[in-house]
Amino acid sequence: MERKSVTVLGATGSIGASTLDLIRHHHDRYDVRVLTAGSNVERLIRLAQEFKPEYVAIANQKSITQLKSQCPDSKVISVDEAALVDTDWTMAAIVGTAGLIPTMNAIQRGKQVAFASKECLVAAGNLMMRAVRDNGATLLPVDSEHNAIYQVFDDKQKSSVKRLILTASGGPFRGWNYEQMQTVTPAQAVAHPTWSMGAKISVDSATLMNKALEVIEAHYLFNMPSEKIDVIIHPQSLIHSMVEYNDGSILSQMGPSDMRTPIAYCLGWPERIDTSAPALDLETIQKLTFERPDTDKFKSLAMVRQVLREGQAACIVFNAANEIANQAFLDEKIPFLKIYDAIEESLCKMGKRTIDNMEDVIALDHDTRHITLKYISDRDNKKIHYA
Repeated sequence: MERKSVTVLGATGSIGASTLDLIRHHHDRYDVRVLTAGSNVERLIRLAQEFKPEYVAIANQKSITQLKSQCPDSKVISVDEAALVDTDWTMAAIVGTAGLIPTMNAIQRGKQVAFASKECLVAAGNLMMRAVRDNGATLLPVDSEHNAIYQVFDDKQKSSVKRLILTASGGPFRGWNYEQMQTVTPAQAVAHPTWSMGAKISVDSATLMNKALEVIEAHYLFNMPSEKIDVIIHPQSLIHSMVEYNDGSILSQMGPSDMRTPIAYCLGWPERIDTSAPALDLETIQKLTFERPDTDKFKSLAMVRQVLREGQAACIVFNAANEIANQAFLDEKIPFLKIYDAIEESLCKMGKRTIDNMEDVIALDHDTRHITLKYISDRDNKKIHYA
């Protein structure tokens, strides 16, 4: 295997940390040339001192002086510029739409791009997939569900695919009733039963908004209509997703609940590399269970179908409103179930727009955030006090 030069966009987050853990495990195969972070300058400095990249970047402008003084052997550039540095492989792991421009920049270099920010593909799916085709890039999904589908999806027989089946753990409130969910606290929402993730992604899992966004992501990534994409609850989180073919065959990918497995698939692609993650012990598996999600309780899964019918603009609104509402819940400004209400309100108010370029995406994303913030601020501004 030839040595690969690597960029890690979002090096201090959970996906970035897992990526660098794998690179440590295969230090003779990878050369880390670029590292970026959002605001965790101390962590970025430690990583730069360890991996000695040629370039470093941080989004928080207040930290640039500190970064320059403590990383004299690395050139400090902007995050957008960092994505344009010519490397063989890029991990695009900047959370939310903040990663949109850097991910597009990486795609335009025509190399391998592993992307972990589903929000980018949700907000600009048509534009991103067109850029992948136009630039001859390889887009490798890091999300465990899409990575699983990618591994068993026969692109040469796409017409034989009956449906894609995205699995979901069900989150921490799978067995809760509506009354119980009215009193959910941020601490409860971020306590995921299976995966170790950041706060935003954990809340998305609790609302099943992550799965709604994954339906949109699968629609663009695999060019499949909404009616051929299903979601099923699989609490054990061992089968990461499936593809059903017209002949009745269902192909699935299984693995431990560890993000190093899908990251390793992307990092080694088209070959496979070993990971430092624990292996799945089939002999210890007692059972595999599946159930339909309750779309009355988890309204995001019902909303996403209408969003896809309305097109790219609605996808942008859906995602941006969720980001604002998610954070408002974490900040104790709105109750858990009001996340859905905030998203619905924004979808109703934003109307329809034509999305032709990245400027259109950014403008609609900005306007949606403003509308959603107004909806939240128009409520009682006092913080919620949980019993």
